[in-house]
Amino acid sequence: MKSAWRLLFNRSLPRPSSPISTLRAPNLQVRSSQLPNPRFPPSFNPGSRHFSSDPALDQNRDQNAVLLTEIFSKSNSFDEIKTDLDHETVHSVLRNLEESPEKAKRFFDWVLEREVKENRLIRSKSFNLMLEISVKKGETNEFWGLVKIMEEKGYRIEKGAYLKVSERFKNDGLEEDLKRLEELYSMKSPHILASRIYKMLLREKEEESEVVLKKLQDLGIDLSSDLVVSALDQLSAYPNKALMFFQWIEENPSFEMDARVSNAMARVLGREDCIDKFWEILQKMKNSGFQIERETLVKVLDRFIKRRMISQSVELYAFAMGRSENPQLQDFLFLLKKVLVSKDLNLSLVSNVVQAYISAANVIRGSTFDGVLKSLRSVGRLGECDKILKAMEGGGFVADANVYGNVVAGLCDAKKLDEALEYADNLEKSGKNLDLNTWSSLVKKSSLTGNFDKALACLKKMVERKGGDTVGCAFEVLIHELCQKKSDEYALKVLKEMVTKRNVKPWHTTYKFLIERLVNHGKVKEASSLLELMKSDGFPPYIDPFVGYVSRSGSADDAMIFLKAMKTNEFPSTSVFLRVFEALFKEGRHQIAHDLFSLSPGRVKNHADVLDLFYSMKQDEADTAAAL
Repeated sequence: MKSAWRLLFNRSLPRPSSPISTLRAPNLQVRSSQLPNPRFPPSFNPGSRHFSSDPALDQNRDQNAVLLTEIFSKSNSFDEIKTDLDHETVHSVLRNLEESPEKAKRFFDWVLEREVKENRLIRSKSFNLMLEISVKKGETNEFWGLVKIMEEKGYRIEKGAYLKVSERFKNDGLEEDLKRLEELYSMKSPHILASRIYKMLLREKEEESEVVLKKLQDLGIDLSSDLVVSALDQLSAYPNKALMFFQWIEENPSFEMDARVSNAMARVLGREDCIDKFWEILQKMKNSGFQIERETLVKVLDRFIKRRMISQSVELYAFAMGRSENPQLQDFLFLLKKVLVSKDLNLSLVSNVVQAYISAANVIRGSTFDGVLKSLRSVGRLGECDKILKAMEGGGFVADANVYGNVVAGLCDAKKLDEALEYADNLEKSGKNLDLNTWSSLVKKSSLTGNFDKALACLKKMVERKGGDTVGCAFEVLIHELCQKKSDEYALKVLKEMVTKRNVKPWHTTYKFLIERLVNHGKVKEASSLLELMKSDGFPPYIDPFVGYVSRSGSADDAMIFLKAMKTNEFPSTSVFLRVFEALFKEGRHQIAHDLFSLSPGRVKNHADVLDLFYSMKQDEADTAAAL
C-alpha cells in the first residue's frame, strides 16, 4: 500500500525547485525524491475521444489505473491525491472496482468533485458503467441521482447499461423504477429532449424564423416546465434563439406559462444587449403574479454589476423586493456596497436600495453602517459618509447615536475636521445627543493632526455639553500633543485656562505627565504652579520629579521654589525638607544642602532629624579627611 502511494505521488507531482518534498496521504507520510512528471505531448488532448497511440502514454495510464484501484480499495481519505486524470483512466478504475460497488462509489464521488473544476474527466461510457455498478447495491436513489447528473450534461443511457439495469429492476420487482427507466430510454427525458431542441435551434438561422417554428412544431414534443426550463438554460448564450423558442411556447395552447419558465427566460435576457426585452419579461411576470426567484435575482444582479450597470441593478432589486416574501440581508448588503464603490456615486441609488429593502418589512441595524464606512474607506470616499447617511435616512434608515458617532469619526479620519465639528454641533442642536466617545474622538483626532485650534474648539463644546469632569481622556491627549508639537509652556497655559475658566477636571496622569516634562527641562517654577491645582482637584502632590531634579542638578533656589509651592499654611512639613536633604546628601551635593539649610525656616533647622542628618554628614566628611 505504501509503495502504491509513493509511486502515484512521484508520478503526479510537478518538478520541484528543491530536491526533497514531504507529502501527506491518509495515515501515511511519504518522503520522496520527486521524479519528472510525464506530460502529454501536444498531439494529445485529454478532453477528446481520440488518443495518441504512444505506448508509453498507454502504459502510464494503465499504471495510474492500477495504483488508483489499489488506493481506493484500501483507504477512505483521498483529499491529497495529486495525479493527472483522463476519462480513460477513470473508466479503467471503475472496471477494476466493478465488483466492489462501495469502493467504486468512493472513487466516482472523488472524481465528480474534480469534475467540477476540470470539467472533462467523466464521459458518457463511465457514467453508464457507474449506473450498472450502482444498482448492484439494491438501491435506486443513487442510480437516479446519477441519471440526473447525466441529463444535465446531455448524456443519455446507452443500450448496454439500459439492458443490464432493466434486468436488475425486473429481478428485484421494481416496477415503478423499470417504467421510469423505459420512458427515459425512449428519449422522453426533459433534459434530453431539451438538448434536441437546443441542437436544432443552433443549426437554423434566426432569419428563417418560420422554418424554425415549423420544425419546433414538427418535433411533436409534449411541453413541460422541466423541458422548457432546461432548453432555455442550454440556450442562455444565444438570447435571440431562446427568445424565439419562448415566444413559440407562449403561443402554444398546450402549454400554460408558470413562474419557473418566466424566471428562466429572465435569466437569459438579463444582459446589456437585451435589456428592453428583459424588462418586458419582468412586467409580464408582474402582471401574472409571478415572483422573481432568488437564483434569477442573484445571477442577473451579478451580471449587471460586472458590466457596471448599477442603475439597472438597483431597479431590478427594487422590482424583486416589491414581490419578495423572503428578502436576503446578504443581497441587500452586496448591492449597497456595489453602489457605494461604483465609479460615479449616485446618492439617489443609495436611497432606493435602502427603501427597497425596508419596504419588504425589513429593519436595517445600526451595525450595517460599519460596513458602509469600510466600503467608503476602500475607495477613498470616507469624507462623504455624512452624505451617504443622509441618503440612507432618506430611504428609511433610522440611525442611532453610535451611527452618528461613526460619521463624525469618519469625517475626522478623512481630515475634514471643520465638517466633523459642524456636523456634531448641528446634531446636538437638533436634539440628537452624541455620546461622550464621539466628542472625545473629535478632540483626539484634531489633536493628533496638529489642528489645536480645532481641538480646543471641540473641547470647549464638549465641556458645554457633557461637563468638565467628563473630558479627562480627550484632554490628556490634547496636552500630550501640545507638548510634542508646540511647547510644554503652551500646554501648561492651556491646562491652567481650562481648569480655572472652564472647570475642566484633568486626570491625575495628566498632571504627572506635564510636571515631569517641565521639571526635566528645568522649568521648576512652572511645574510647581501645578501642585496647587492638583491639590484643589483632590490629588496628592507629585513631588518625585522635583526631588530627583534638585538632588542631581538643581540649585537651592530651585528647591525653595518647589518647597514653597508645597506649603500648608506657610511652609511644607519638615518631612519634605528632610527628604530633599537626604537626596542631596546621597548624590554628594553637600554644598547645595548647606545652602538650602541656610534658607530654611527655624523650625526646620532646629528639627532633631535634620540636625542628626547634618551631624552624620559632618562626621563622614571628617572621617574621609582623616583617612586621606
